[in-house]
Amino acid sequence: MAPEQATNPGYPPRDLVTLITDFGTGDPYVGVMKGVMLSVAPWLRFVDITHEVGPQNVREGAFVLATSWRYFPPGTVHLAVVDPGVGTERRPILLAGPEAFFVGPDNGLFGWVFGPPWEDHPEAGPRPLPEGWRAFVLNQPRFWRPDISRTFHGRDIFGPAAAHLAAGVRPEELGTPVGAVTALAWPRPIPAPGPALRGEVVYVDRFGNLVTNIPAKLVSPSAWVEVAGRTIRGLSRTYAEAKELATLVNSFGLLEVAVPGGNAAAALKAGPGTPVIVREGGGP
Repeated sequence: MAPEQATNPGYPPRDLVTLITDFGTGDPYVGVMKGVMLSVAPWLRFVDITHEVGPQNVREGAFVLATSWRYFPPGTVHLAVVDPGVGTERRPILLAGPEAFFVGPDNGLFGWVFGPPWEDHPEAGPRPLPEGWRAFVLNQPRFWRPDISRTFHGRDIFGPAAAHLAAGVRPEELGTPVGAVTALAWPRPIPAPGPALRGEVVYVDRFGNLVTNIPAKLVSPSAWVEVAGRTIRGLSRTYAEAKELATLVNSFGLLEVAVPGGNAAAALKAGPGTPVIVREGGGP
């Protein structure tokens, strides 16, 4: 049960905080952040979405957050720390939406949470907040740790702010309102000679599956897909259905290249940025 003095009347406390970082699990950083948050709100529950985002890979962190946060209960606090600009002028931010809260650096991590980026196609730079969303620059040190490191804001600013938010502190008490957050550009699929559609790999999962920026609605089951010098004729429905290199629609609704029982990224020496060509009705 939350202690009464930790909450504000009319703004109920929450108990679920998710974490996405590039910290890995071999160092103490994640555990230290949790310890700081538990010191503020001992009743908190944590879900580690992942701590295996590539080091300093803000784009990968943004993709993981955008494709995961909607599966959590309303009111969840999502703490994301992939922060190559820690200690610089980049803003610490709290984003409050109709169903969730987000805390972390304003470096592009949160620019894709408003809707699937493969539908919204955000551009790089400040992104105005949609209706029903609010953002606040975290600038109230009374909700931070007393001594602020220039290299670990996850421990000293973001973790404490997330815990105070979960304890019932109102977002407007934690900082000053702003009208936009930083977004990264989502690469749009573009027409190519053929006629064809040119996209690219945007994410590689633990299995080596190559997730592309091409939505399923732009690909027919009979399409030919070219990637890393290989041509795959037609889409498979499942991983098990294919016997070798395959394309299929993944759980995000995006075109994916996979090797059932293997690793497509290793087999093709491919990764984020690798071009992917979709040709309807066969080859050129």
